[in-house]
Amino acid sequence: MVSVQTRFWILIALVFISGFSQGMILPLLSIILEQNGVPSSVNGLHATGLYIGVLIASPFMEKPMRKIGFKPMIVIGGMLVFISLALFPVWQTLWFWFILRIMIGIGDNMLHFSTQTWITTTSPKGSRGKNISFYGLSFALGFTIGPLMTRLLEIHQALPFLISAALSMLVWSTMFFVRNSIPEDEDVHNVSSSSSINRFIQTGKVAWVALLPAFGYGFLEATLHGIFPVYGLRIGHDVSILSLIIPFFAGASIITQIPLGILSDRLGRRKILLSVISGSIIAFLFAALFETSAIALFVSFALSGMLVGSLYSLSIAYMTDLLPTSLLPAGNLMTGISFSIGSLVGPYLGGLFIGFFPGVSFFYIIIFMLILMLATIFFKKETTLQQANN
Repeated sequence: MVSVQTRFWILIALVFISGFSQGMILPLLSIILEQNGVPSSVNGLHATGLYIGVLIASPFMEKPMRKIGFKPMIVIGGMLVFISLALFPVWQTLWFWFILRIMIGIGDNMLHFSTQTWITTTSPKGSRGKNISFYGLSFALGFTIGPLMTRLLEIHQALPFLISAALSMLVWSTMFFVRNSIPEDEDVHNVSSSSSINRFIQTGKVAWVALLPAFGYGFLEATLHGIFPVYGLRIGHDVSILSLIIPFFAGASIITQIPLGILSDRLGRRKILLSVISGSIIAFLFAALFETSAIALFVSFALSGMLVGSLYSLSIAYMTDLLPTSLLPAGNLMTGISFSIGSLVGPYLGGLFIGFFPGVSFFYIIIFMLILMLATIFFKKETTLQQANN
């Protein structure tokens, strides 16, 4: 069996391949459906299938993981992902593809929840932000490369799906060299280890503000990858340009994931969150004003990615700071749920927005969401577990 350090990098590789698959499938299916004449609202609703799968699986994740451990959950989740990817070319119908999106969502949730909890529960407090930023970096790198697969549509529609499935299976197979581990189930601060509902309630009371960045990242990621390609085509950009613009959001975050993680360890998560959200509002306003320029979009996507591309990893680190060890599995699960809700809301509202307001820039709905999140984090005071119980 591999060492603890090697295990960490295997988990990071799994997160990368998950980001790669998601980064590919969102714009790829959006472009295919748009070219087939599917309405933008239906396209956006279809994109929610991935996150519906996440939400369906979420209530059933914690107890099995505590019972069977991290490794079996990751193995089952990874298998669901690569089998579903391989099935896309088999039958091109809306309902079948929607079911496959749901299955990928379930598999991704099992994979992310397990890897995320494994990393957060084994990371020292002094380097927690740094370690989790590697998690975010890996996902962002995968998300950056994934949309480039849309260019393979010119060769054959099945090719991106099959390549992604093969890569997923290859990385998934490395888990068989990792020793299984079961999360701690301590009864800390009078939190009942036997009650999942109680853990979720306690987690929500203490750390709900830390879940907001995960919601915001889900909103941004799914909307930019699932709906922006549709909007971009409608305002005159072609597929080849869009396939290069979209990765700039996740790609630019690669530059700042580790520095922001280290800064958040030193200066505090809240200060960093307020700073990056404020800057991203300006970046997206620039995108709204100059959206017909491909160069302006490249710049704005890169700037916003450098700023808010780390929202998910910062959300995890913030949540981990606020919670005792016994609540971390519930906290990680709720972070995933928050991300999924944002991912569900984003594409649907984005699809409706460009359908009902064709003369208004798509980026204004993103700016509105960021302003709401900024105001909430700014005015919310941090809560301790003791305060929540009073």
